[in-house]
Amino acid sequence: MSLNVAFQMDHIETLSISGDTTFALCLEAQKRGHKIFHYTPDKLTYKNGKTTSLIEPLQVMDDEDNHFTLGKPFETDFLDIDFVLMRQEPPFNMNYITYTHLLEHLPKNTRIINNPISVRNAPEKLLVTFFEDLMPETLISLDADAILNFQKIHKDIVLKPLYGKGGEGIIRLQNSKDIFIKIEKFIKDQEEPIMVQPFLPEVENGDKRIILLNGEPVGCLNRIPAKGEFRSNLGVGGIPKLSELTQSDMKICKAIKPILQEMNLVFVGIDVIGKYLTEINVTCPTGVRQIKNLGGSDIPEMFWKYAEGLK
Repeated sequence: MSLNVAFQMDHIETLSISGDTTFALCLEAQKRGHKIFHYTPDKLTYKNGKTTSLIEPLQVMDDEDNHFTLGKPFETDFLDIDFVLMRQEPPFNMNYITYTHLLEHLPKNTRIINNPISVRNAPEKLLVTFFEDLMPETLISLDADAILNFQKIHKDIVLKPLYGKGGEGIIRLQNSKDIFIKIEKFIKDQEEPIMVQPFLPEVENGDKRIILLNGEPVGCLNRIPAKGEFRSNLGVGGIPKLSELTQSDMKICKAIKPILQEMNLVFVGIDVIGKYLTEINVTCPTGVRQIKNLGGSDIPEMFWKYAEGLK
């Protein structure tokens, strides 16, 4: 079976392919004989009830210095496209949200992973709030007084932009004479409410990224913070290590599986620190190349076997 697969993504020339999940999915699709196509979200156009795009045939090579070639662009109405993989990186802003609306006008025979309606309704740090018993105590607010009161209770806290990525913009605050000034300075630069949580010392042992396919865990990467860093994201120097799932991890996966399936969120990455679920990543989950390179499961192969079974 040969499928036509369009990747909605940041331009492929910008990728660092050694750790990029989108590139890994492209490689495996090509290996399996599927025709793959490339377009950036800004090429989407809506007119008179129909969404079209300029797309380019794509060939990928696992070579950092020469990793892709693009064919001649052409316009598609997506009628001949079996799958669209929405893989552009956050920030999850109005630009991102607008493209989820445009994708709703694709033909019914075109399967979009993940479902754009659900992506729009489940940004990384908000879907998790429906699992209060699994997550650490959490405040979402732009009220400096509310944040200060939260800090007085927990002493050591972490402030996160709601719609960022890769650990960008996250800060840690502890007791200090000027803490209110620091809080005010942080929220002054934010357009949306922020997420505030207690600092979890368990992060010293790692922040797990668990990949779920149709609600089932298929791989786990533990990210150890670099020396002198409290964030564990790979983009800020986190050290990747293969990890097994604990009973607590399995309990979390089992608890969130029904809602992921109900929302048609097929390819998801969750973040777990200690016993706590901290994020549910539905926009552009990463980590699969590191998992395979460290001797873990071949998630791109598993993904395409699953996708092929949908046709």
